[in-house]
Amino acid sequence: MSVEAPLGYKIQTVETLPHYLISKLPPALNLGGAPETWEVKEVGDGNLNLVFIVSGSMKTIVVKQAVPYVRAAGESWPLPLTRAFFEFNGLVEERRYAGDTVPEAYFYDEQMALFAMEYITPHVILRKELIAGKKFPKLAKHIGEFLAQTLFHTSDLGLESAQKKELVQRFCVNTDLCRITEDLIFTEPFFDAPRNNWTSPQLDDAIKALWSDQEVIQVAMKYKLKFMSEAQALLHGDLHSGSIMVTEDETKVIDPEFGFYGPMAFDIGNYIGNLFFAFYAQPGHRASAGEVEDYQSWLLEQIVETWGVFEQTFRTLWTNKQKGEAYPRSIYQDGINGDAFLKAAQDDFFRTLFIDTLVNAGLEMHRRIIGFAGVADFKEIEDADLRASLETRALKLARQLMVAPESFSGFADVNAYAKQC
Repeated sequence: MSVEAPLGYKIQTVETLPHYLISKLPPALNLGGAPETWEVKEVGDGNLNLVFIVSGSMKTIVVKQAVPYVRAAGESWPLPLTRAFFEFNGLVEERRYAGDTVPEAYFYDEQMALFAMEYITPHVILRKELIAGKKFPKLAKHIGEFLAQTLFHTSDLGLESAQKKELVQRFCVNTDLCRITEDLIFTEPFFDAPRNNWTSPQLDDAIKALWSDQEVIQVAMKYKLKFMSEAQALLHGDLHSGSIMVTEDETKVIDPEFGFYGPMAFDIGNYIGNLFFAFYAQPGHRASAGEVEDYQSWLLEQIVETWGVFEQTFRTLWTNKQKGEAYPRSIYQDGINGDAFLKAAQDDFFRTLFIDTLVNAGLEMHRRIIGFAGVADFKEIEDADLRASLETRALKLARQLMVAPESFSGFADVNAYAKQC
């Protein structure tokens, strides 16, 4: 089944893009020089879109265009062009609250399913740097604050009811990308789906055992329903180490095309699950046991610190809020028992969110090891026996996170169990 494109839609190339842009760029966005002098490079290496870097004599921008199929699969997997709308609007909303942690989006063209955004340099994709064993002293602070700012300010805790419902309405029609998530994370890893792709034959027995693990499958189905039905906050929807670009001093969160309203723990769990991938994959990338241990310790510190920054920032936003109809100020901050009631409410909220975060991390780990679109952390380990042994350790943690999240009092406990695995 093909996807119907708007009248006038045309897939851009390095040759056609400059002449298209000259009539679309906002007046304030002057690249410098004539269009025929601009340098245009097609750099898209992701699963979904065309990505171009366009450089004039004064400024460089990024242009992303949706094509009517999944690039990683080809025309056999149709996909609506509206995902460009959700990515553009996701960037706009995230930048509203998370500031420079999110690149600036310049304009969106519905007819061409295309938008332009800030060119980020000299930043590098975080996943590549984790594989290379590099450390970033501000990463946990930046991601913790990004999560707190975006999730709080787009929820009923930080928004008036009408504002929240308008945003839900805007993003609720991102149904096709949500369906990809529902299939690839919550469903396909748990049965013999055609798109699954694991390290075979080394993991064959473990995967078949998983498909008979009623306890895990029941949790996956429970959390699939939560994903589909709980419009808690505006999510990035695909927050992993491949959607983050870094330098020593800056962090940028990109690619929110899967943005939608869902449970907060989904974003947090996805990110933490990817840090655990990096943790378990280290023996496949480091030259010595000492290097492995040192970098694994740093990764576990990142998990603890990211959650700590997130919780502290979110609590502060909640305590100081002036609007938001959930847990209203009139009862909590301004009530006669306000301080005690508010702390109890927040403690209960974060305990539930912590448990849900662990489950979502476990789901992400199963998905990336078993299902479609694995992660380079493991895929780049050429020795299949070594890779499978490391993936087995990750799967052991993933199962525990899903079936016994209540057994962990905090991420220090989780990390201790991860090391035992």
